[in-house]
Amino acid sequence: MAADSEPESEVFEITDFTTASEWERFISKVEEVLNDWKLIGNSLGKPLEKGIFTSGTWEEKSDEISFADFRFSVTHHYLIQESTDKEGKDEESEDAIPQSMQDLLCMNNDFPPRAHCLVRWYGLREFVVIAPAAHGDAVLSESKCNLLLSSVSIALGNTGCQVPLFVQIHHKWRRMYVGECQGPGVRTDFEMVHLRKVPNQYTHLSGLLDIFKSKIGCPLTPLPPVSIAIRFTYVLQDWQQYFWPQQPPDIDALVGGEVGGLEFGKLPFGACEDPISELHLATTWPHLTEGIIVDNDVYSDLDPIQAPHWSVRVRKADNPQCLLGDFVTEFLKICRRKESTDEILGRSTFEEEGREVADITHALSKLTEPAPVPIHKLSVSNMVHTAKKKIRKHRGEESPLNNDVLNTILLFLFPDAASEKLFDGTTSTDNNNPPSEGEDYTLYNQFKSAPSDSLTYKLALCLCMINFYHGGLKGVAHLWQEFVLEMRFRWENNFLIPGLASGPPDLRCCLLHQKLQMLNCCIERKQARDEGKKPSPSDNVTNTYPGNTGKAGGQLGMDHLRDTEKEKGEMGKSWDSWSDSEEEFFECLSDTEELKGNGQETGKKGGPKETANLKPEGRLHQHGKLTLLHNGEPLYIPVTQEPAPMTEDLLEEQSEVLAKLGTSAEGAHLRARMQSACLLSDMESFKAANPGCFLEDFVRWYSPRDYIEEEVTDEKGNVILKGELSARMKIPSNMWVEAWETAKPIPARRQRRLFDDTREAEKVLHYLAMQKPADLARHLLPCVIHAAVLKVKEEECLENISSVKKIIKQIIAHSSKVLHFPNPEDKKLEEIILQITNVEAIIARARSLKAKFGTEKCEQEEKEDLERFVSCLLEQPEVSVTGAGRGHAGRIIHKLFVNAQRLTESSDEAAAVALPEEDVKRPGCPEERRQNSVSDFPPPAGRELILRATVPRPAPYSKALPQRMYSVLTKEDFRLAGAFSSDTSFF
Repeated sequence: MAADSEPESEVFEITDFTTASEWERFISKVEEVLNDWKLIGNSLGKPLEKGIFTSGTWEEKSDEISFADFRFSVTHHYLIQESTDKEGKDEESEDAIPQSMQDLLCMNNDFPPRAHCLVRWYGLREFVVIAPAAHGDAVLSESKCNLLLSSVSIALGNTGCQVPLFVQIHHKWRRMYVGECQGPGVRTDFEMVHLRKVPNQYTHLSGLLDIFKSKIGCPLTPLPPVSIAIRFTYVLQDWQQYFWPQQPPDIDALVGGEVGGLEFGKLPFGACEDPISELHLATTWPHLTEGIIVDNDVYSDLDPIQAPHWSVRVRKADNPQCLLGDFVTEFLKICRRKESTDEILGRSTFEEEGREVADITHALSKLTEPAPVPIHKLSVSNMVHTAKKKIRKHRGEESPLNNDVLNTILLFLFPDAASEKLFDGTTSTDNNNPPSEGEDYTLYNQFKSAPSDSLTYKLALCLCMINFYHGGLKGVAHLWQEFVLEMRFRWENNFLIPGLASGPPDLRCCLLHQKLQMLNCCIERKQARDEGKKPSPSDNVTNTYPGNTGKAGGQLGMDHLRDTEKEKGEMGKSWDSWSDSEEEFFECLSDTEELKGNGQETGKKGGPKETANLKPEGRLHQHGKLTLLHNGEPLYIPVTQEPAPMTEDLLEEQSEVLAKLGTSAEGAHLRARMQSACLLSDMESFKAANPGCFLEDFVRWYSPRDYIEEEVTDEKGNVILKGELSARMKIPSNMWVEAWETAKPIPARRQRRLFDDTREAEKVLHYLAMQKPADLARHLLPCVIHAAVLKVKEEECLENISSVKKIIKQIIAHSSKVLHFPNPEDKKLEEIILQITNVEAIIARARSLKAKFGTEKCEQEEKEDLERFVSCLLEQPEVSVTGAGRGHAGRIIHKLFVNAQRLTESSDEAAAVALPEEDVKRPGCPEERRQNSVSDFPPPAGRELILRATVPRPAPYSKALPQRMYSVLTKEDFRLAGAFSSDTSFF
């Protein structure tokens, strides 16, 4: 007190003993929480259904209170149930005992497989727990425990709450609780004993009955019957008699194709170890009474074979090693590497082939050499042999990939290299394509990967396999180097790349796939030009793919090809020369017929007088019944240049350039000119095809909505159609008008190319050559995840597990969100891979259980029952065995335990031989097995007992109330949890 600390002070202090103490404040806070949660009074629910503790929905709500500076968390656990009508129950509800006391005697939910420990020990549907809030805090001293228990008792009495209230004491790992429940004139005390060592007299039923009877202290001479429920749990850990069906991968057999799971293009699948570590068999005697059975330290009637109820659960191995998950995880690790291909391989990767000894004086003569003679035979050896020679020269004879593996991969990626298809006139882009319909095929749209039959997809799988089995990062760099050399070889020799859809790059696919499609577009354009330069189209040696060089309505038609042949017949040099100039034009012919039609000096408007003697060129076909407005000639659709294909990075680059031009008038004008290159080309083609045409004619064909026609009456009273350009076309300095005035009548074949395939191809090849393995892995990871999802779906179809179907849908939805954006976070990618690995583990567990239960060896009816049983084991925490030990599944489980016991008890290896099949299939009689049943099972790993009685307590005239004691005995743990009720009115 202040008076004691300062005796010299004359200040007189009065201590107010009416002020609330810390203890009283704590009790008040407990009462406040109970009132807030509306836990006041008795709310009787309907009787508990069987299995509701596991199948029902549990909820909890928490709050925090403090005793002085010690924080406690208060948590209300309750089972969600439908509200019941209270009509007709008002009179009896006043005298009814609390719901929790009634639940103590309910036998429908003994030994729930998955529930809170207090639910398992006491069978409660609702309770409140007060526990230390901090994880390391604990209430250890007996006085503090009693203080908390007193607080709980006072709070319950003050509020009238009939929900049991528990306090957690000692360290949290011990799960020690004491508590109380109060009702009108009744009280239940919840007590607990927890020991490490089990006293011998309490290892059996008779000793536990003695404890129970002494605790309830019933004064009645004929003691009311005690109801008993017993469960023994047996653990099977030894699976030696059943080999895990997943064989380790045979790497040596890869090239020969002996192992189906390791062929290039197929991902491996399955767990490397048994994903099921233990099987727990619970044998239950749910309704027994004292005197029916004997269980003491000398003899026991509790034979597991005779138990009326069997249930099984499986314990899964922690993080089993799964092949598919490991494959994808290892590939993801490449994304974090920083080294370039040169640094990994220790050499300059892309050097010009065969030119190490070439003299510098030959450089100029190369420019004037005629085009090289086409190669007569295409094969893996002559496509990549020179590249391998270069590697060996710089690296010695050491290569990350040996020749056999490399040739196998290259044949897989480029099947056209070993066939004669190229020379029979068939295309190489449709090899082994699956039907391009169905949800699985179009999955690449969501993942932004590549079609499952494409070269990009196959390359991703091969790199994944190489990374895991053949040289790791060095092997990946080596294969990528070979791939880029192959791309250059095909560009220089006009061979289309197989496994890519024709047409412009598909922006729904990954960027690498778009780049390869762009390269193919360049090869196609180059082929189309080179076709026109051949002196004789009937040459028996060709290196082009027919059928890819013309499409009606806007692409190069056959007329155009003929013109191109005529135009380029005198050219001695191929277009694959190194021409990167922005001012590159198609060559013009020297004959008089072509020269006189140039019309370079004609008027800007191109009226009829100036163009009367021009010859029309580059016509595709007539445009219906439309005619030119000024001379009545039919309007012809011209042959136009195809627009330049673009990949998404080029589109983005172009957008940035246009955006940087700003919003000024000059910037807008420049932007419009940059975007009108294609428009100008089409105008020139239109002028060449329709001499004497005007802008109005072009607009009628090119943009019909910008030509407005109206019905007007002429001087003679006739209704005629009069047309004019739209308002936007009449704006001064209109880009269309400017382009039309600038355009000259030049057919498409003589115009400057809109798409410079030589330059674009070189840009693509440079881009590929500069990719580091990490960049490559980033590009291809969506393809690898795509392949992994398809593999999981394929394997799931064989097992038909409903829960896995739902997870796969979630994986697809999650992956489509993550992969659709560039550079996804590693953490999100790891989450996707973890989900795939979990599904792989579930399927592996299903196969493991099917192998152990021998589903394939059974008859059809039994097979269906067993498959249903195995499916339930995967999805449910615990599964009942139909027929207990006498059912088909029960006999198999019995056999598993017998074999494990023989292995344990006998050192003779012959003892591990399985029981004969007829023993399994024959419904064995209990009497026949009686002699051997003692040794069929190991000692139980866990013994659980529930003792119940309804007796008056503490006096003979007290109200008969429920008493319950739960006991669990394991190897290193012994626990008694008692709920003892007493009458507080008549004692």
